[in-house]
Amino acid sequence: MSGSGTGRGSATGLDNIYPVEITPPDLTPYAKGNNGIPYIWTWDSGQPGPHVAVTALVHGNEPCGAVTLDWLMRDELRPAQGRLSLGFINIAAYEAFDPEEPDATRWIDEDFNRLWAPGRLDDGVRETAEVMRAREIRPWLDTVDLLLDIHSMQHKTEPLTIAGWQKRSAELARRMGTPPVIVADQGHAEGMRMRDYAGFSEDGSDKTAVLIECGQHWESASVDVAKAATTGFLRATGVVAPDWGDLPAAPAPELLQVTEAVTIETENFRFAEDWRGFERLAKGTLIGTDGRREVRAPHEPTVLIMPSRRLWPGKTAVRLAHPVPAGA
Repeated sequence: MSGSGTGRGSATGLDNIYPVEITPPDLTPYAKGNNGIPYIWTWDSGQPGPHVAVTALVHGNEPCGAVTLDWLMRDELRPAQGRLSLGFINIAAYEAFDPEEPDATRWIDEDFNRLWAPGRLDDGVRETAEVMRAREIRPWLDTVDLLLDIHSMQHKTEPLTIAGWQKRSAELARRMGTPPVIVADQGHAEGMRMRDYAGFSEDGSDKTAVLIECGQHWESASVDVAKAATTGFLRATGVVAPDWGDLPAAPAPELLQVTEAVTIETENFRFAEDWRGFERLAKGTLIGTDGRREVRAPHEPTVLIMPSRRLWPGKTAVRLAHPVPAGA
């Protein structure tokens, strides 16, 4: 599908301000999977090595990942060592995608990427479409050693890799080579992301994961970023040959350390300006207000990471980061 995408997202209440440039591919040929889980595909090389996985569509309205995995499936990529998995995650939300309301199908009932804290999937609080799908894929996810989770962003800003709080995550991002901007953070108060699930973020684990934000959700350039980052990831993990695929040259990586994820407390959160992301603010600059609370830049400089348009209580409004000197 394609279209102007100027409608209103009924699930999120956001007006779409960007054109829909990506035609989401038909994924029904991949519905059966090959390991007993719908839309999850795994191949074993027969040689020693880690279980490497690339996932897309944790959010149903982020089609660049679907295009990228469709490309790999059509190319019949197979691992040179270890195991390789490709996973299409929130298919129900993806299948509901409407280019006239492209923000309406980010999820069906709740954000799939906030469900992964210990015990959350078994607490019995809500039996949502996302919880049921998460339970379905969890046994497979437990076997994954190295994960790349493909995402995109609300605004047209520079692509980035979001690494976890463990140094091994940022190191994997560096070996990928692209996107060159790496953001290290500890997640959201609202809930744990799949990227941080269990061994991916635990002390002493050999597992790790990174999440890439490839650009604005529906811009065609996000597909090129997703393919390049996936190529870098597959090379870095050793699951393909070191010269597999095309990988454009990238500048030296820059690491940004998040010091605070600003969680919204009231219905009256407002940004002081129309921030879009990667603004570098002087210490003390007013970023926004949350009722009577002022949110100001805590350090020099303060880099704004992915300011949100979903300004609801409990959500993250923006992440505040500072550059980490090379070699630190």
